[in-house]
Formats: sequence, structure tokens, C-alpha cells
Amino acid sequence: MVLVVLLWSASSFMLDYSLSPANRGKDLQGSWEYMFQNYPELEAWRDSLVQAGALKDTFIYAPDEARLHAYFVAAPQPTSKTAVIVHGYTDNAIRMMMIGYLYNKNLGYNILLPDLRYSGLSDGEAFQMGWLDRKDVMQWMDVANEIFGDSTRMVVHGISMGGATTMMVSGEPQPDYVKCFVDDCGYTSVWDQFGKELKEQFSLPEFPLMHTASWLCDWKYGWNFSEASALEQVKKCQLPMLFIHGDKDDFVPTWMVYDLYEAKPEPKELWVVPDADHATSYKLNKEAYTEKVKQFTDKYIQ
Repeated sequence: MVLVVLLWSASSFMLDYSLSPANRGKDLQGSWEYMFQNYPELEAWRDSLVQAGALKDTFIYAPDEARLHAYFVAAPQPTSKTAVIVHGYTDNAIRMMMIGYLYNKNLGYNILLPDLRYSGLSDGEAFQMGWLDRKDVMQWMDVANEIFGDSTRMVVHGISMGGATTMMVSGEPQPDYVKCFVDDCGYTSVWDQFGKELKEQFSLPEFPLMHTASWLCDWKYGWNFSEASALEQVKKCQLPMLFIHGDKDDFVPTWMVYDLYEAKPEPKELWVVPDADHATSYKLNKEAYTEKVKQFTDKYIQ
């Protein structure tokens, strides 16, 4: 009985530690300040959008009645080109505005950036690591298509957990308006990522804690670590995907992108970025990153 209690307690701790950490994504002002410090070009762009009334909010309700939030911005010139941009773990939509800038300011796209659950202005008591989020993002994709003219040509682009979310979306049946995907440093699966962290942070093996925590996640949130697999989802994806990953990434290890790329049917492209660690490929290579995304999306979105 003592062992059962200890295992239950440890599993509860692991789940809360993983899915409900201290969340910088709820600090909106701090998020803007962080972005302006790291991407100074965003401040004048954001201010011009606000002055013009172009940076807008929208809310939807998911089927489970969770209230979800997103920002959206129309392109400088009317177009059907549209990007849905998905943020990472403990982040929010604001912290993806550099990719919003890439698509809206540099490439002339409409953009929509959702706050995933437990982030920004969206409801939620915990991160869902992309698996439950894939359904929310697909709902946002429909919203973006409606907002920007109901005949868009869309790319979905995510970083880190947002990259995994993007890949999880890609394995679902897609509406005709979706043309391609960009994954930047997403993980192969929640099981792989959590197992890695369990070993590195706590020097513990996967058995039994991963198994019991996964069962607890299923009981509490309706999904388990094994089914939340970007790797299995990209195997079903028939649309083009660009994979981006830093070759110095040790948070989401670089080996994961090779497994993902291998699993994905054609068409696909891979860019492993020299000397980039986790989620820094754009920050360290703005011009090259922008050009790589442009060359890729221009093949499928005219």
C-alpha cells in the first residue's frame, strides 16, 4: 500500500510538473517586453498595427466550452495567403510575433496566432502538449479561413511544442485551403520528450513512472503520452512539410527531426541549422530563415 501511495504521489507530481508549470505565457506585458528586447524590429511594427487598429483579438469556444483566444492581422495588401502560427511550451501568441512579422511584414500574408490552452488569454489548467491542441488549432484554421475571405491558401507554422502541434494537425484530414506545414524543432512524441526529461532532470527510468503518469493524464485530460505522437501523425501527412531544427538543440534533441523527416512521405524538406540550439534558428538567422520559408511556401502558395 505504501508503494502504491508513493507511486500515485510521484505520478501526480510528474503530471503537474510537466503540464502545469509556472507559466510565463500568462504575463502578457512581460511577453511584449521580452519580444521587443530580443526582436527590436517588432516594437515599431506592433505600434503601427495598434495605431491602425490592425492587430485584433478574437475568441472562440471549443466543443468542451473552453474559451480560446487568438490575435489576427490582415496582410498589408489584400491576399488569400494566410499563416496560422503556433507557439511553444510556456509561451503564448505574443512570443510568436517574430514569425508573425516574418509572414505579415516580410512576405505579405494574413496571420492568425492562437493562444493554446493554459496560455495567454485562453482557458485551461494545463498544457496539452499539442495533442488536444491539434483540434483547437484546426478550429482556428477554419476561423482564419473565414476571417480572411473563405478561400485562403494556408500554411501552418509552429515552433517547439507548436511544431509538434503542427505535425499532429498534419496527420488529420485537411480542408482544401491548407497547402503546407512548417515544423521548427518539434518533438517526436510526448512519451519521448517526457522520458528524456525524466532521465535528465531526475535520473529516473521510464518504468514505472511514465506509465502511471500517462494513465493519470488519460484519466484527468482524456489523452495519454503514447498516443500524443507527432511521429505517427506525420506518417499520414500527404501535404508538403518543411522541417527546421538546430544542430545544437539538446532540449528537443536534433536526432528527433531525422526520425520525423524519415517518417514523413514526400513532399518534404529539411533544414538543420548550424550552431542553433532550441528554438533559436530564426533569432540567429533571420534573413536565411525568412528566405528558406519563402522559398518553401512559394512552391505551394501562389
